[in-house]
Order: sequence, then structure tokens, then C-alpha cells
Amino acid sequence: MQDEWVLQVQNLDIYFTLRGQRLHALRDVSLDVRRGESLAIVGESGSGKSVLAKSLLGLLDSNGRITGGRILYDPQDGGPARDLTALRSEKDWLAYRGAEIAIVMQDPMTSLNPLMTIGAQITEAVRYHQNQRGETAKKTAVAYLEDVGIEEPGRRFHQYPHEFSGGMRQRVAIAIAMACYPKILICDEPTTALDVTIQAQILGLLKRMKDKYGLTTIYITHDLGVVANIADRIAVMYAGDIVEVGTCEEVFYDPRHPYTWALLSSLPQLGVKGADLYTIAGTPPNLFERIQGDAFAPRNPQALKMDFVQRPPVFAITPTHSARSWLLDRRAPKVDPPPHILALRGRGNL
Repeated sequence: MQDEWVLQVQNLDIYFTLRGQRLHALRDVSLDVRRGESLAIVGESGSGKSVLAKSLLGLLDSNGRITGGRILYDPQDGGPARDLTALRSEKDWLAYRGAEIAIVMQDPMTSLNPLMTIGAQITEAVRYHQNQRGETAKKTAVAYLEDVGIEEPGRRFHQYPHEFSGGMRQRVAIAIAMACYPKILICDEPTTALDVTIQAQILGLLKRMKDKYGLTTIYITHDLGVVANIADRIAVMYAGDIVEVGTCEEVFYDPRHPYTWALLSSLPQLGVKGADLYTIAGTPPNLFERIQGDAFAPRNPQALKMDFVQRPPVFAITPTHSARSWLLDRRAPKVDPPPHILALRGRGNL
């Protein structure tokens, strides 16, 4: 059931050490991932999306450290939840990575091994996670290639990554992830560098895989337009913090955080012919420095004085929708959303 969480991030803090300085990459992040849902995590580059995804798999770079919070994983067999931040060795992580939580990286050319055939790479996952060998493992690998839409899978099985197009390589990366037989699939910018037609095909494929295998999926993207038709819920990230969470309809048609307003206003679909596209003023904050108040305040034309003084709490709007904004405080003055957001209200789709 989608009201049950399968993964729960609680007050997660992550720092990176760079040239003797500490960068605060994730700041007190909390998020529930519900069983069977499609959750999209969106935000500008550098907002912490990929860091959050890597932390769920124990793949942080060597200079990264979790300094606070927990990541609770609740297995489907009804056993007790386990805190993944307590895992220390690679052996412990291998029991979860792939088998429980798998990831499709944004650049398949770097995630695939150029010296191994496509078939060997899928078969390796089948052997390790499904305990199959020989001809049985090969048949399963070929079936996965066919499953993700690779034509002539028996012939393609023996080819190398450089013999595939970008879209086909991404399909192979999805096949390898599915061969791990995971319960949760993380898709980190799965359509980056693909043209619009191929993007739609890959997103459609991921949606079919979710339905066929009963997956819980997490999409990492900077493009709200990409997830409009595939996400059940959306979490908006800014400067290492989650500033708004809601259903797809709530975030698109009733957004409450000024950063979400800005992201939606930047969608090309909302542009007016002959007019300049909307751009977000300023730049994200320096995460090497301590952030005072609301991190988005210096870029927010509707910012209140309080936004520069104290970090806002999370305000509940509905049982499924919340945002971290002082504008939601009952004492705050009424501030209307920008014209692009007002125009969204009442639309059936984008």
C-alpha cells in the first residue's frame, strides 16, 4: 500500500571536506518514500539530489560523511526496519545494494564497462542476485534485453557498449538494474543528454518496468516537466534542504514555496511567444558558509524580513502537502504567486 513507507530519511546531515573546508551538502533532510509509489526529487544542479540518492546506497565519495540523522529501510517481509547509516563495511552494503535498492546512473557510457560485452554485464548481475548459472543465466539476461526493448537481443547480447546508441545504452543500464531484482529503483537523471523523443521512450519504459515488477521508484531530475506524467509525489530540493513535498497535482497546481514558484515559472511550456523566458535571479548560496534563515531568501522577490533571520519550519498544508516557508505562517502577510503560477491553476495538464 502506498501509505506505508519503505524508506524513511530522518534529519539527515552530510558534509564533504574539500581543501580543508567543510561543505554542508544536506541540511537536516527528512523524507518518506512510500511503498509502490513514484517519487520525484527535483531541484537545480547542486541542490543535493544526487548526494541524497548516493547516501541511500552507501556510495558517497570518500570525503563525504553522514554526521547526523538516520536512513531507515523497511523490508517487505515485515521484519524490523534497519538503519542504513549504521552499515560500515562494503560487505554489509552489498546485501542491500542492488538486491534491495538499485540505481540507474545518468550517463550509461561511464556506468557500463567498455571492455565487457553487454550480455556479460547483465549476466553478472543475474548470477550474483538471482543465483543462476550457465545457459539459464544467459537466457534470463537475453529476456531482460528483450524486456527493455532491445531488438534482436540474442545478437546484441554479444556486442559492446560502444556499438549502442545513447538511448540503447540507457536501456541496457535499466536491464542491469532490473537483473538485480530490486524493490526500490533510483533513476538519477535517466534522460540526460537524450533527445526529446528518446526521453519519452525511456520514461515510458521505466513506468512499464515499475508496473511489471511492482517497484518503488525514485526519480532524480532538475526538470519538473520530465516528471509531470510519471510521478505520484514530488519533493523539491534547494541548497541541501527539502523545501516542499506534495502530490504531483499539489506541487504543479497549488505550489506554496517561492522556490517551487520559480522552478515552475522557468518551464518553457509556460513561456509566451515573443517574450523572454523566465529565469531565476541570482545564484544558489555557498554551502561552505553557514546559511542564515531561508536559503532562497536572497533570490526571492517576495521574501519577508523573517526569511533572513530564521530558518522556517515545515508547515502542513494538507495531509499530503507541506512546505518550509514563512509565507505559510498565520501571521504572514498575504503574498500572491507570480502570474505564471496563477495561470497554472485551473489547467488540467501541462
